[in-house]
Amino acid sequence: MWPNRQLLDLVGIDLPIIQAPMAGANGSAMAVAVSEAGGLGSLPCAMLDAAKTRAEIEVIRQQTAKPLNVNFFCHQPAAPEPDRQATWKQHLAGYYEELGLDAAASAPAVNRTPFDAVMCEIVEDLEPEVVSFHLGLPEKALLARVKAAGCSVLGSATTVKEARWLERHGCDAVIAQGYEAGGHRGLFLSDDIATQAGTMALVPQVVDAVEVPVIAAGGIADGRGLAAAFALGAAGAQIGTAYLFPPESLISDLHRNALAAASDDGTALTNLFSGRPARGLMNRIMREIGPMSDLAPAFPTAGGALAPLKTAAEARGASDFTSLWAGQAAGLGQEAGSGDLTRRLAEDAARLLQELAMSR
Repeated sequence: MWPNRQLLDLVGIDLPIIQAPMAGANGSAMAVAVSEAGGLGSLPCAMLDAAKTRAEIEVIRQQTAKPLNVNFFCHQPAAPEPDRQATWKQHLAGYYEELGLDAAASAPAVNRTPFDAVMCEIVEDLEPEVVSFHLGLPEKALLARVKAAGCSVLGSATTVKEARWLERHGCDAVIAQGYEAGGHRGLFLSDDIATQAGTMALVPQVVDAVEVPVIAAGGIADGRGLAAAFALGAAGAQIGTAYLFPPESLISDLHRNALAAASDDGTALTNLFSGRPARGLMNRIMREIGPMSDLAPAFPTAGGALAPLKTAAEARGASDFTSLWAGQAAGLGQEAGSGDLTRRLAEDAARLLQELAMSR
């Protein structure tokens, strides 16, 4: 049925779909539903501590014996920058005043721990079939332990150079993340977002550059996009924004309401919410400050000063200071269960590929 079985054979799934791991937006319920449907369900661990990570994987193992992807960030922790934090907070002072908040009060600390020895022990104990990494790869010794545990390793690349680097450092497959993708950009060899390529341009060049399977990501939200990924030479697709709509999604009602009104020109890359470029739906702070700001502190600390504003605005029913992650294909999203969505995406793509083959 599928013109390229590399991904299916590598991780032991029936359908060439990876549900993107979306930190804060999905958990065990979605991963189970997607895996049971034949795709590769993913558990994002970037915002989970070790105890929660272990508990979530154990819940998934209790509900499905199908393959699972567990995802981690590999960023370099930011050094303390009190002066920059103070400048950033001062830049937001008008919003604090508007919402009746004390700008002099301490902002909550925001941190995301990169993949470390503690998380590696969990991987070794529970042996997920796939471990994927965003923002590069962990140190050599940790990666060797992951592979020794029998896990296939996937890494995200936003350029051909990054794809080659991932293959050279041991990745079993590369996720080619196009400019259209929602959430945090996976770039790690450069911080220049101005030169990032779209999925249509990136995927075939990565396919030509590496020997390992390539998974297309970015702007794929229906069967047409999945079929196009195969036409570009990919072995499957990682799909994120479409999985924000199912009931298993953990996003807020405010986020869902914003998605319902999404359009092709309604997203932008922004560093305001975390300090690192990520694509989300435009909201008030992105429009008024501009999506990108040189004042935003380094990842992941920028969100600390925004947290009180987010809480106060959401209490009033506004998403003015909330990160509303979504890709450029958000307007194609449809409400359906995660399992049904997975099957529908695969069925629609298979039909299109069959029609194309018959027309030749």
